[in-house]
Amino acid sequence: MDLAVSLEQRLEETADRITVALDTLVPRVQGPEARLMSAMRYAALGGGKRLRPFLVLETGRLFGVDERCLLRVAAALECVHTYSLIHDDLPCMDDDDMRRGRPSVHIAYDEATAILAGDALLTLAFEILADPQTHTDPSIRIQVVARLAEAAGARGMVGGQMMDMIAEKLGDDIAAVTRMQRLKTGMLFTFAVEVGALMGRASEDARHALSAYAHDLGLAFQITDDILDAEGSVELVGKAVGKDRHKGKASFVSLLGLAGAKQRVKLLADQAHAHLALFGARAHYLNTIIDTIIERKS
Repeated sequence: MDLAVSLEQRLEETADRITVALDTLVPRVQGPEARLMSAMRYAALGGGKRLRPFLVLETGRLFGVDERCLLRVAAALECVHTYSLIHDDLPCMDDDDMRRGRPSVHIAYDEATAILAGDALLTLAFEILADPQTHTDPSIRIQVVARLAEAAGARGMVGGQMMDMIAEKLGDDIAAVTRMQRLKTGMLFTFAVEVGALMGRASEDARHALSAYAHDLGLAFQITDDILDAEGSVELVGKAVGKDRHKGKASFVSLLGLAGAKQRVKLLADQAHAHLALFGARAHYLNTIIDTIIERKS
């Protein structure tokens, strides 16, 4: 591992590689359904930190997984994440007009096209994973498909979004808010971190350590999101801020206060670092990304 390469360079390299992969995998704009494909590509190729794909690649490298396979899984995961953003931005959900510093898909196109583009990206993800190019062992491919389906479904991200829709009813129940964020954000983080270990047939100890790391990293990421919503700016964040307070939704900031939320993030970051001790210097970038996540401004 070339540790002389900065984390910023590593992230940029990953983002570029994922964009190239998505450009190949997301259907070209053609035929009567061209508007749908245009919206899919607008969303999928429209930038973003590509953090979840980064985690797929970095954890997979710990176990010597073929990078071509990892790139396909990372691209599939980014399709699911992008679909969730498209739907989250809809008027019936979070009602956001901006995403990644530009108009949301339902603004750039229309609501019906946005819904269909999200649906198509979700199903494309499983088409990618089911292909033999993703892994030569069909039993591994089945496990990867099942894990992503669970992480994205009613017991994962979608279930968390449902809780988020009624977050103002959660009151001061910190356990409920923690569960909401664990499902809505944390489950895809967990998949991103665990899938490389699954594909590389890692030991139980390694998989347990990565699972604990993913749990703390995902929660730290979401609490940081809450902090940015409370004190960030539209220019830096790239989307509307102050939404939780305006809607009266329960969040870590509303329950713990800004100082308490920041203290919780620091605790989670320390725990995440500790979980990686098993891997030593090989987990350099997984360690470095922790502090980048909690110190981000967007």
